Amino acid sequence: MLGDRDFGRSVLDYGQAEPPEGEFAAVSAGYLHACGLRTSGELACWGRSSFGRTNAPSGIFTQVSSGTTHSCAIRENGEAVCWGMNNYGQSDAPSGTFTQVSAGAWHSCGLRESGKVECWGDDQYDQSNPSPGNYLAVSAGTRHSCALSATSTSCWGRRDDQPLEAIAPPPTTDVVTDTSSGGGERGVAPGTPTPTPTPTPTATFTAVSAGGAHTCALRSTGSLDCWGYDNDMQVSNAPSTGTFTAISAGSFHNCALRSAGAISCWGQNTNGRATAPTSGTFTAVTTGFNFSCGLRSSGTVACWGTNIYFTAPASGTFTAISADQNSTHVCGLRSSGAVACWGSNGSGQASPPSGSTFAAISAGSNFTCGLTSAGAISCWGRDNHNQRTNAPSTGTFTAVDAGASFACALSNTGTISCWGRDNHRQVTDAPSGTFTAISAGDTHACAIKSDGAIACWGNSGQGRAPATRSP
Repeated sequence: MLGDRDFGRSVLDYGQAEPPEGEFAAVSAGYLHACGLRTSGELACWGRSSFGRTNAPSGIFTQVSSGTTHSCAIRENGEAVCWGMNNYGQSDAPSGTFTQVSAGAWHSCGLRESGKVECWGDDQYDQSNPSPGNYLAVSAGTRHSCALSATSTSCWGRRDDQPLEAIAPPPTTDVVTDTSSGGGERGVAPGTPTPTPTPTPTATFTAVSAGGAHTCALRSTGSLDCWGYDNDMQVSNAPSTGTFTAISAGSFHNCALRSAGAISCWGQNTNGRATAPTSGTFTAVTTGFNFSCGLRSSGTVACWGTNIYFTAPASGTFTAISADQNSTHVCGLRSSGAVACWGSNGSGQASPPSGSTFAAISAGSNFTCGLTSAGAISCWGRDNHNQRTNAPSTGTFTAVDAGASFACALSNTGTISCWGRDNHRQVTDAPSGTFTAISAGDTHACAIKSDGAIACWGNSGQGRAPATRSP
């Protein structure tokens, strides 16, 4: 037993990031496995082996694609071949010749020499019913597919912003649970009933936290409200009794700080991410993807769950902590205003600028933003969507929150500024008005108005960011 958390190898680590030796011409990463095309034309697959997903066929190939629990490849004669899970026929490649193949979650798509796309496997959202036309490339996703023509892109299947109420729950007769090698697959398998999102509550709030596809807030009474996607009971299992002082929404689980200093967590509990310490008192809590951390009243940090990037929390005492929802790093704010970060640092997200003092800190997906003691915004780490360089260079701010490749901040006048990735208008649709709190999630954000109402914007899929509600 290692105390507050186990720093051992994650149960989601099956060696998928440890390719075999040799030279490769192409590689494709699936969910918990990967396949590569050697320069000789032979295939090699590695990672989780359940359902035979790493049992690559012999022969010479020209292309390979790894999906969630299966893979597909094109032989040198143009024949498509697939292997691995086949519960929906995703590995039953049709006869004939193809120039390209793409393995999705539970379906596959191939491109014929004529430019026609043909898909097979799960089709409950029409993801295997391609739009007619001649295409140059195709890609199969989870519940949708897209193809590229000479002039445009066509997509079919489920839209992420389509209300779940409008979609009939899929049948429950073919539920597949992978229990080999320790635990089932992450995600919702076809055949698993899709939960209906919970609508935004009408009330006044003092804190809000935007998670992966759901949101939680703290009422002025100290009670909790959560809404949005509920696949792991991260919404419906929110504690209904007691009073709380803080809330942190993760990707599939949440943690809240009770008035007496204890922590309660709920939602997905794989690797113990939602099993908070039962002893001691805490002053803050933060949730990552598959772990959580709390700040003890002594100022030391305790973490639980699993994260393959971590060795141990930084030593010493802190006044605030923030964990990346994608579980790559954590940052803590010391009483001196200095910042210490630990975990993955591939993009410099755990290397705060030297010589600066901060009043607040927020860890995003492979980047970090801090509020300096002068009220300025400073960000470091990954900048693939200008989430670092587009941070406001002028003005005075009172809060900042970093999400997945974007961030938002509150000015000293209560207005909102957002920057970075804008694929769901999580930046450009930031509302006007005055606000008292801000939270950035994966592809949506929420803020508390001066009257205590909540406004959300960005990706509205699964009910995570519905229209503004008044108290």
